[in-house]
Amino acid sequence: MKRAKRMECFHPSIFTKLDEEKQKQQAMGRQMLDFSIGSPDIAPAEHIIAALTKEVAKPENYRYAIHDLPALQEAIAAWYQRRYGVQLDTNGEILTLQGSQEALANIALTICDPGDYVLVPDPYYPIFADGPRLAGANIWFMPMREENDYLIQFDDIPEEIAEKATLMIVSYPNNPTGATANDDFYNQLIAFAKRWGIAVLHDNAYSELVFDGTLGKSFLSYEGAKDVGVELNSFSKTYGMAGARLGVLVGNAQIIDGYKILKSNMDYGIFLPVQKAGIVALNANQNCVAVTRDAYEHRRNLMVKCFREAGWMLNPSKATMFEWARIPQEFEDSETFAVELLKQCGIIVTPGTAFGPEGKRYVRLALVVEDDQIIEAGKRLKDCTFFQRNHVQ
Repeated sequence: MKRAKRMECFHPSIFTKLDEEKQKQQAMGRQMLDFSIGSPDIAPAEHIIAALTKEVAKPENYRYAIHDLPALQEAIAAWYQRRYGVQLDTNGEILTLQGSQEALANIALTICDPGDYVLVPDPYYPIFADGPRLAGANIWFMPMREENDYLIQFDDIPEEIAEKATLMIVSYPNNPTGATANDDFYNQLIAFAKRWGIAVLHDNAYSELVFDGTLGKSFLSYEGAKDVGVELNSFSKTYGMAGARLGVLVGNAQIIDGYKILKSNMDYGIFLPVQKAGIVALNANQNCVAVTRDAYEHRRNLMVKCFREAGWMLNPSKATMFEWARIPQEFEDSETFAVELLKQCGIIVTPGTAFGPEGKRYVRLALVVEDDQIIEAGKRLKDCTFFQRNHVQ
């Protein structure tokens, strides 16, 4: 059968190779410790589950949900005002999504013509580049490097690329690096976007998972942000609703209107019980958010402690549910290291190359496991001759 040329952008990933090796090890009776999967493992609070359960039982909630519930739009606007001091107009500046990945996959179709450039950070969450590629856009990667605190350096973007760019994707707190951005960065971002007429899509999925007493920010809280862009936020990370798909796109009304038109031709809205559970999540006491954040921060601290004791000197992540860790110099790249770590120690991590060329010397570890697995991983690293011979100082 014929396969479309656009599919040449997609290839079997390293995850296939890792899974094959995992299956071999498990067939030999070995228990694997899997830190590669980034799916949140902390369930929604009881009051959110109760609301969803109640609404699922109502037959009238199974009709098409072509429009957002007004109560959900109002709850989103109120939450953004309380949380960030950002005022949103429910008449055009808010649109709900079937998870924020929906917009990441499709929004370039409403902004980019084939051949336009999209500026994408590197390392990057894969859909950041895959969505624009589906729209026929060219990708120009903006390196995020440890020596710059993983902040994009706007002065390094060539003028000839900036002139051709129609969209820039930015994400802080950042997956996979766990980095956060400061006020000066956001002001530079807005100035750069205005200078070159570039639309900004800011993915803010992890704003509630910022550690060490620091409060996450919103791109839209900075002067001029609505003039140039929109922001994504996610119920998956904040409220644990990863499987009950619900995200939100807020900000520039013109960008949102374009996406709303596309979306109206693609789906029939968000399942009403999910919308109603989202209303409860936003309007209820937010203690559950703090509980989730504290759980991930505890796991981060435990992982840093246990791995450092084994000789892997992790730098504590500032945010998200991930650790971004350097690999030993002895290895050619992160894929080689990840495969050997799986074979020799029974520990599965995600190679940084899965997130772009800048991830060559790093791996990502997900904090979505219980304490006992983190402790066991630390013990294995201590006992593993392979790791001790090559450990990261």
